[in-house]
Amino acid sequence: MTIRHGCFFSYAHGQHAYMSKFKDDLVDALKCYLEPHFDNEDELFVDGEQLGGGDDIDQKIARALCESVCMIVIYTPKYEAHGYTRREFAAMQLIERERRQWYTLPSHLIIPVIMTRHPVGLPLQITGPGMYVDFSRYTLASGDLKTNPDFLPDIEKIVHRVAEHYHCLKRCTPPEHDCSRFVLPDIPPEWRAIPPPQFPR
Repeated sequence: MTIRHGCFFSYAHGQHAYMSKFKDDLVDALKCYLEPHFDNEDELFVDGEQLGGGDDIDQKIARALCESVCMIVIYTPKYEAHGYTRREFAAMQLIERERRQWYTLPSHLIIPVIMTRHPVGLPLQITGPGMYVDFSRYTLASGDLKTNPDFLPDIEKIVHRVAEHYHCLKRCTPPEHDCSRFVLPDIPPEWRAIPPPQFPR
């Protein structure tokens, strides 16, 4: 197996400035601070930058996940509502299970970044594994994440965690491991029970 990406970026696409600017700002900040830790790998895999027309999307996504050190999840209520993003999340959980057989993981491979909280709270999938970083105070007035002192400590936490996993993976990956064999799982069920419809009395 060859490590090709520091982090796979998993997020629900948005059409308007708030979602797209947050994603772009976070990508820019992480690329800047991850770059010193890697040899020739890309800092991030972002589907909008690295998928082209004619690609077998499922195959390309599966391989990119397998060849990534960790996964960054931009959590919004929209993220958990989309089957495809839940599928990426489940795929990285499978990869984590496999890597646990190679070395003692210093932490989970999925790093949730909270952009917008769900009105009834964060799901267990996001809070259960432990560390997540809360950027829900971000607005379009927040400016550049990579130079904003309010957000830099959390950026540093993410970078440290990815760098730690990177060095473990470089040391411990079995040489015969082949990421071309990894396939995405089926779309998992909803993360929350859907309440029954409320009919007027």
